[in-house]
Amino acid sequence: MIGWVLLLLAVVIAIPLVIELTRKRMTQDTRRDALGKFATLSQGVVHYDWLGPTRGPVCVCIHGLTTSSYVWGGLARGLALMGFRILIFDHYGRGYSDRPKAAHDDAFYLTELEELLAHENVGGDITLIGYSMGGAIATLFAANHPDRVRQLILLAPAGMGLVRSRLNRFITQTPLIGDWLMLAFFPRQLRKGIRSEAAFKTQVENIGDKQQAELNWRGFVPAVLSSLRGVLGHNLKAEHQIIHRAGIPVLAIWGREDTVISMSSVGVLAEWSRNAHQEVIDGATHALTYTHADQVLQIIRDNPPKL
Repeated sequence: MIGWVLLLLAVVIAIPLVIELTRKRMTQDTRRDALGKFATLSQGVVHYDWLGPTRGPVCVCIHGLTTSSYVWGGLARGLALMGFRILIFDHYGRGYSDRPKAAHDDAFYLTELEELLAHENVGGDITLIGYSMGGAIATLFAANHPDRVRQLILLAPAGMGLVRSRLNRFITQTPLIGDWLMLAFFPRQLRKGIRSEAAFKTQVENIGDKQQAELNWRGFVPAVLSSLRGVLGHNLKAEHQIIHRAGIPVLAIWGREDTVISMSSVGVLAEWSRNAHQEVIDGATHALTYTHADQVLQIIRDNPPKL
């Protein structure tokens, strides 16, 4: 009897691991039909693309934790009409980029962005737009390279406070067991979140299907967990204070109904960076980048950087 119980337990433990190992691998062949370009950087291949007029001011758009560059589909069109030359890309672990086995910490994402900009010969005076985790990465870049940033635009940015359940806290704080729990429960959690947004009109066609498709690829779920433990595992008070002292114009846009980023972050950012201009979109959730693109664009138009 004990033997059967142990066998059943072993099977239960193995299932999430086997599912992960049987997911598709991102390879040169699977990228064959992808739009855009590819850069081989120090940690692997990164998928990227340029949009908008060829001679416009550069705007770098940095996506969040569980999406990839498709999330900018609605905003990019409006930014291009504003005259921006837009650089979008997939983080390691997402989209068509590689899945390196490395700690997804501050240095990891900062190096990714620095190397991509160097690969594309992008100099200073850039506008950075960061969504969710991308807001944290944009903040890190601006704090480390204040002379290169013309304006920092943060959409529901991380770095001030995530809403975490008790299970999520346990997963991020517990090696091995947390890794197994992430593989076992995160896909269901992500699908539930996608279904909750199904009723919203979006500016990115079939975005729910695109979000769910990320789960088909090996390395996506581990990348999300590594990011939660790394770049999303602490606040960015020091970095925001550096940006404030450097005088970089900061525009933060939030969704009133956001259940991922705590609305207390509005007050936290005001304390850390008194000159930051903040706007809250009523009725918007954490998905504001693709559900309220028109309102986001209007706020950006109304708040050009004052240098």
